[in-house]
Amino acid sequence: MSTSIPRPGQHLPGSQPGIEPDRLHAAVDGLLTRARDAAGDGHDRAVAISRQAQLLEQAHDVLVQALATVDKV
Repeated sequence: MSTSIPRPGQHLPGSQPGIEPDRLHAAVDGLLTRARDAAGDGHDRAVAISRQAQLLEQAHDVLVQALATVDKV
């Protein structure tokens, strides 16, 4: 007896969340790889740390946006 519970707005066209886990993983993995690679770019240490911080912030933003999208469902 496992009946699914309808969610608010689920009946509306285009109401499915726009989260694709594989795309999300690829985006975050790509940003993390670039952040890891930025440490060995041969730049000044301060420049490398600044670049890593930017990339980590971008990864964070991707994850926050995904959570916000899921939270709306």
